[in-house]
Amino acid sequence: MVRRVFALAVAAALAASCGGPQPTEGVASTSPSVTQRTTGTQPTIATATSQPVHSSSPTGPFPALVSDEPYRPEIDPTRFTTTIDNPYFPLTPGTTYRFEGTTSYGAETDTVTVTGRTIEILGVRCVVVRDAVETNGELSELTFDWYAQDADGNVWYFGEDSHEYSNGVPVSSYGSWRAGVDGAQPGVVMPGTPEVGLTYRQEYLVGQAEDEAKILALGGTADVPFDSFDALVVTRDWSPLEPSIVEHKYYAEGIGVVMELLVTGGDDVAKLVDVRS
Repeated sequence: MVRRVFALAVAAALAASCGGPQPTEGVASTSPSVTQRTTGTQPTIATATSQPVHSSSPTGPFPALVSDEPYRPEIDPTRFTTTIDNPYFPLTPGTTYRFEGTTSYGAETDTVTVTGRTIEILGVRCVVVRDAVETNGELSELTFDWYAQDADGNVWYFGEDSHEYSNGVPVSSYGSWRAGVDGAQPGVVMPGTPEVGLTYRQEYLVGQAEDEAKILALGGTADVPFDSFDALVVTRDWSPLEPSIVEHKYYAEGIGVVMELLVTGGDDVAKLVDVRS
């Protein structure tokens, strides 16, 4: 359920005309939607205060720090769980999130479903999350993301099976990767203890998946169609592969992502419209 605005801004221009295999880790979503009020106040990160960066976890250095050292985090499967209850990135099976927004390609709807399926990667059992993006009413991307949480509350990202679509047909799997394959390494999408200034890898496959994030604030605010929020974790997201594209993401306690906003490289935006379980 991460990087949809960012990923589409990068990958839509890369979709090839040749066909590709269908994603396989799916689950259908059939529950009705519950829409709440729409608001229009601009988001802010100004409520955050400067804090020192704490680059450690209860059991040692933060495992996904961006540094000049070779990136190869130690993965001990015994320290991971499929119970993902990080307050700012909870993944409860059966929960569906719907986002709406705009991109340079038109109106976009993003439906993210936490499935009851799991997959084993590097010996770690991961939760499968289905992410379907429609642009102007047509399926444009279908992705299955793989997450697990470690004993320190860090939510790890172990890869994705992602396919771009055109006219109902998969045309590209660019951006797909799996930890442990071709040198790919997992990253962290939400630290167990967010700290302002912490900069970390969200994924790592050289030349293909190099997303990074930095925590900008712990007191951001945002109004989205689903509700109004404060005390948000705000991150700056980017990739060295596309340095001209920068995104801000807003995470609410008990929900997760509530808004994604391109701040350079475009004016794409996605806002949470409803949550159902």
